[in-house]
Amino acid sequence: MPINRLLKDKRAPEEIELLNKAFNHALNLLGVVDRNDPFCDMVARKVIDVRATGISEPREIAEMAVLRIGLR
Repeated sequence: MPINRLLKDKRAPEEIELLNKAFNHALNLLGVVDRNDPFCDMVARKVIDVRATGISEPREIAEMAVLRIGLR
């Protein structure tokens, strides 16, 4: 999964789970089925960036990440 590759620092399991939920939700919102698509890396980076703003709800993180990508 692309988001796990990008998490180089140590994070609590709860944080990793939250990011994975947000990432998967964002991909679903975008209709991305192929998790090997290079586009997934961009989505993962946006999810991580949005989480860094302090948002802690996976659905809200996903929606904000999709908005930042500009496809919705």
